[in-house]
Amino acid sequence: MELTSGSRVAVIGGGPSGALSAYFLLDLARQTGIALEVDLFEPRNFNLTGPPGCNMCGGVISESLMQKMAAEGITLPRELLLDTIDSYVLHTDSGAASIRPLHDEMRIASIFRGAGPLGAESQSPLPWSSFDRHLLEMAKGLGARHHARRVRRLDRDGEGRPRVYVQPLKEEAAESGETERLFGVYDLLIGCVGLNGAGVRLFEALDFGYRPPKSDRAWVAELYMGAEEVRRRLGHAMHIFLLDVPGMKFAALTPKGHYVTFILLGDDVNEEVAKRVCHSPQVRELFPEGWEMPVRPCHCQPRINIGPPVNPFADRVVLVGDCASSRLYKDGIGAAYRMAKVCALTALTRGISAEAFREGYWPACQEMDRDNRLGHLLFSMDGLMRHVTLFRRAMLMVVREEQSRPHDPRRLSSALWDTFTGSAAYRHIFRRALHPVVMWRLIAAMIRLLFSFLRKR
Repeated sequence: MELTSGSRVAVIGGGPSGALSAYFLLDLARQTGIALEVDLFEPRNFNLTGPPGCNMCGGVISESLMQKMAAEGITLPRELLLDTIDSYVLHTDSGAASIRPLHDEMRIASIFRGAGPLGAESQSPLPWSSFDRHLLEMAKGLGARHHARRVRRLDRDGEGRPRVYVQPLKEEAAESGETERLFGVYDLLIGCVGLNGAGVRLFEALDFGYRPPKSDRAWVAELYMGAEEVRRRLGHAMHIFLLDVPGMKFAALTPKGHYVTFILLGDDVNEEVAKRVCHSPQVRELFPEGWEMPVRPCHCQPRINIGPPVNPFADRVVLVGDCASSRLYKDGIGAAYRMAKVCALTALTRGISAEAFREGYWPACQEMDRDNRLGHLLFSMDGLMRHVTLFRRAMLMVVREEQSRPHDPRRLSSALWDTFTGSAAYRHIFRRALHPVVMWRLIAAMIRLLFSFLRKR
C-alpha cells in the first residue's frame, strides 16, 4: 500500500497541521519524482477578521522554529510578525521577576492566525497578514488544491479507499436538493481537524478505533489598547501570572502590535474565572487606569489537547495535530510542524497502511505523549507555587539572583522560560528545574526568608 505518481490525497483541515502536511507531502514527493494530487479542504477564510477567519490560538511562535521552517523553504515575511518577545515577567502576589533568555534563538514572536480580531477590519488596509493564510498559500504554491468546502461525511469504497462527501454549494443544493455530495475517492486521507469542531466525529464514524485526546477549555481574548499604550505598559515582554485563583493554572498577556492577547489556562476555565484574573491587582496594573474588559471582546474558549489520542491511524487514514498528538499547553505550531513532517515522510517512504504508520508515525506520537506526562507533572507543581507563599518568594529570589549574574547558567530562569514559551521539551525543562544547584538555591533562599521573618518578630 504505497503512494505512486497519480495517487490522490485528501487533507481535511487547512490550519498549520493541514497546510504543513500538504506542503511536506508535495515537497518530498517532488524530490523523489512522485507526482501526487493533493486536495485540501478548509471552509474558513483566513482573510476575514474575527471568528470566521480565526483558528482559536494564542498565536506565538519561537525563533528556533522559524529557523527550522526557513531551512525547509517556509519563510515568514515581516508583516506576519507583530512583536518580538525578548523577555517575560513572572508575576505572583509575592512580587515579580523579569526573565531574559540565554540566547536569541529562545525568543518568540507573536502572530495572528487569522486576519486579526473582530473590529480590526476598521484599520483597513490591515498592517499585518494571516499566519494560517500564508502557510496555506505555501502549500498551494507546491500544487495543493484548496477547496473552500465543508466536509460532511467520510466512508470507504469497496476497495477500502476513503471517500469524501462535501456540503453542496447553494446553487448545487437548489438544483438537486442534496445535503451532501461525493467529492472524490482518495488513496490517503489526512485528518487535521483540531478539537473545536465536528471534524473528529467524521473520523470516529469511520470506525477504525480512533478516539480523540482528552481536552480542556482555555480562554483567549484579543484586547485593543493601541500600539503606544501596549509598548509603554508591556514592552517587548510576555507577562505570566501565577495567582491563587481557583481553577487557574496560569495566565499570560502577550503584546501584538495594537492588541494584547490574554490567555488563561486551567481546568475548563470560563468567563467568570477570566474576570477574576483580570481584576487582580497584578493584571490591572498593566492596563490603563479605569480600563475595563469590553462587554463583547473578541474571544474564544478553544478546546486544547491535554492527553494522548487512541489509534490515530488506519489503512489509508492518519490524523495529525491537535486531534492526535500535540504539545501540552504550548507550542502547538511547533508540534504541527514536527508531526506533519513525520507523517509525510512515513507515507512516502514506508507506505500508507496501518502497519506503516505504526512503525514510522506512531513512535513520534508516543515520544511527544511521554514528554507531555512530564509536563503534567511540572504543571501540577503550580499548586506549590500558588499556595505556598514561602516557595513563591524563594523562587522569585533565585530568579532575580540568576538574572543579576551575567555568566550564571540560569537554570531555574531558563526552565521557567521554556515552560511557558515552548522552546524546549519538558524532559529538558524537568532536568534543569530539578538540578541540585537549583534545589540548593531554593532551599537556601527559603532559609534566608525564614530567618528574616523571625528577626522581624
